[in-house]
Amino acid sequence: MKLLIVEDNVELNGILQQAFKKEGFAVDCVLGSEDAQAAVSTASYDCIILDLGLPDGDGLDVLKFARQHKKHVPVLILTARDGIDERVKGLDLGADDYCLKPFEIKEIMARIRALLRRPGGALGAQLSLGNIEFDTIQREAHIDGSLIRLSKRELDVLEELMRRSNRVVSKAALEESLYGFDDEIGSNSIEVHISRLRKKLSTSPATVAVHTIRGVGYILSENETG
Repeated sequence: MKLLIVEDNVELNGILQQAFKKEGFAVDCVLGSEDAQAAVSTASYDCIILDLGLPDGDGLDVLKFARQHKKHVPVLILTARDGIDERVKGLDLGADDYCLKPFEIKEIMARIRALLRRPGGALGAQLSLGNIEFDTIQREAHIDGSLIRLSKRELDVLEELMRRSNRVVSKAALEESLYGFDDEIGSNSIEVHISRLRKKLSTSPATVAVHTIRGVGYILSENETG
């Protein structure tokens, strides 16, 4: 799952980024309205955390832009503006939730998880293919009911492939889903994660496998029988 954090306070921006990365999210962070709109227009996000008091514009303009370009992405407004009129305006423009500063990180985390559990959200779904079940809340994968030990990145790759099972997923799409634009990505990072995941699946009782479509991407599908 990938978040966009739009917050001009550098320290707070960094605190939010680290907190969500520890929870397994890929995170992009920007400090202003112009960069936020550029990010929304070029990348796909599962949720946006949006400050209103930005140095180069109003966060509500970012909200309008997001609703025009990514109509269904959940948006949590995070601001010091505590007037009821401000809150009503933000909600009327399409914000999904509203949290006032100061706040506790654990509250923001809980609110984001609640938004992602809504129907159509990225969190809360029990993904399944063959005899593999993936719990997106606990971030665990089970084969025939038994836990399979995977690293964080292997879980990330498996989740993305399961969400698009039986469809080819390009390397670029995996990189966009798994990493923020400030993360350092090795030229063969995806290949390494795919190789390790494939090996663990092949040495388990899994009835699915990761296949490479050379020059195109990767596909997770059930093994052929008979």
